[in-house]
Amino acid sequence: MSPIPRFLRLALYTLLILAGTVLAAGWAMQRAEQQALVDDAARGKAQLTLYANALHTLIERYRALPAVLALDPQLRAALTGPIDATQQDALNRKLERINGAARSSTLQLLDRNGLSVAASNWRLPSSYVGHDYGFRPYFNQTRAEGSGRFYAVGVTSGIPGYFLASAVTGDNGEFLGAMVVKLEFPELEHEWSKGNDTLLVSDARDIVFIANQPGWRYRLLRPLHDTDRSEIGSTRQYDKQSLSPLEYRSLQVFGDNSYLTRVDAPDGRADYLWESLPLPPEDWTLHLLRKPQMAAEERRNAGLAAAGLWLALVFLLLFLSQRWRLARLRQRSREELERLVEERTRDLRTAQDGLVQSAKLAALGQMSAALAHEINQPLTAQRMQLATLRLLLDHGRIEAAHQALDPLDQMLTRMAALTGHLKTYARQSPSGLREPLDLAGVVDQALQLLEPRLREDAVSSVLHLTRPAWVRGDAIRLEQVLINLLRNALDAMHDKPLKRLEIRIEARPPLWLLTVGDSGGGIAEEHLAKVFDPFFTTKPVGEGLGLGLAVSYAIVHELDGRLSVDNRQGGAHFSLTLPIAPEMNTR
Repeated sequence: MSPIPRFLRLALYTLLILAGTVLAAGWAMQRAEQQALVDDAARGKAQLTLYANALHTLIERYRALPAVLALDPQLRAALTGPIDATQQDALNRKLERINGAARSSTLQLLDRNGLSVAASNWRLPSSYVGHDYGFRPYFNQTRAEGSGRFYAVGVTSGIPGYFLASAVTGDNGEFLGAMVVKLEFPELEHEWSKGNDTLLVSDARDIVFIANQPGWRYRLLRPLHDTDRSEIGSTRQYDKQSLSPLEYRSLQVFGDNSYLTRVDAPDGRADYLWESLPLPPEDWTLHLLRKPQMAAEERRNAGLAAAGLWLALVFLLLFLSQRWRLARLRQRSREELERLVEERTRDLRTAQDGLVQSAKLAALGQMSAALAHEINQPLTAQRMQLATLRLLLDHGRIEAAHQALDPLDQMLTRMAALTGHLKTYARQSPSGLREPLDLAGVVDQALQLLEPRLREDAVSSVLHLTRPAWVRGDAIRLEQVLINLLRNALDAMHDKPLKRLEIRIEARPPLWLLTVGDSGGGIAEEHLAKVFDPFFTTKPVGEGLGLGLAVSYAIVHELDGRLSVDNRQGGAHFSLTLPIAPEMNTR
């Protein structure tokens, strides 16, 4: 065989090098694109968690509002009989004020049949007043279970929102109606729309009802069954909205609820990194759609690097070193982002747990400072007493030493009682606790905790306590009620020349009546009907949230008692009644 001519060998080598370069560059470009997709999907999952936390925080801010308002005596009384025009006007204005203070979308009060008898939007043409909402699932759920929730388009206003409802019950637990708060999410959708990502929220039927981009809302992520369409029609959940399917197909799977998906979007067909996150409390799903961030320049750089690797070992080593550094940097970024997400989530849980005790611990801090000063003086006296005791023992005067121990024992007992009350007041009590207790003893403990302030303000205390006054309840929560009432009285008398506090307990079968009166000038007549309303306060900004008396009213109501207020003898006069414990009354 004749040897291959040199120019043919050169041409063959050139073709092999070119082919290898093309294959290496193509392989490197494809691998770079896949890696970029994986990294982008991981970043999208962390970002989705932050969006979910924002939505959850917004809903949790208002979840307890209907339950608190359902305890309002004026709202409960309105549902026990016919409502005239004057009552309805007062209810409308009250809900309007509360809605403005709470910054919710709307508030409405439904009767036992689902008819809206009052609403915060009563001034608007789209007012809910007089409309029947008994067909809404949240009303039927509230009537059956005590609370309800439902996302739907408003049949009156045409504005979608999330409805949270709580049952309003009578004295015997009978269902009187429902208190409903509606949350709308325009600010959230506007905030989400500032970015380039597409954010969707779908319900249990995979219907998109929240979207930050036009054209995506009310799209179907899966076909609807006939039963689903029938139920949506009967509840008018998406009233007058055309539910059209969203066409898409999965191209690649990165993990649970993480896909590269081709979507026939409203603005044209495109590929998206589609991340989904279930929201169990609401039975919703949050979706994040991001266009892949792989740029053409990055693809070209990967191809050139692969060609360099094929051409020279030096370029190979440099490329691998650079890729290793970039991978380490991406890994550190992911770990830092995940750490920040975990810290934020942990901080949110800690803040939620602390809200329950915040008001009590604020009062505890003030009382602790005064009690620390109270304990300091006995400690000084005890050191002097111990020095005397040593002298007596040195001189063999045993009898005198025993007598000198009595004052020490009394002072230590008093200090232990003071600190014991602080520990008892600070701890949380189990919900629903009902045990026999002496109401007079609760008054004693509350006065002992406030004794330093009573002495500092030179308050004259008058006590007329029937002992024992047996009731069934929770001593810690009743003590919280007494301390709220007493601190309000002390605040009212702070700048008054005459400071007189009078506490009485007397039997009025089948009830015990406990009254707290002060000489603080009383409560303005226009404020008397609102002192137990949530968020109502006459104190300067920063000195109170207006929740103390509302919480006290709820605690007493839970124990089958009543809490009221009026003005007598130049001051406020609070009256608290609780049933006499039957088993203790027979002793």
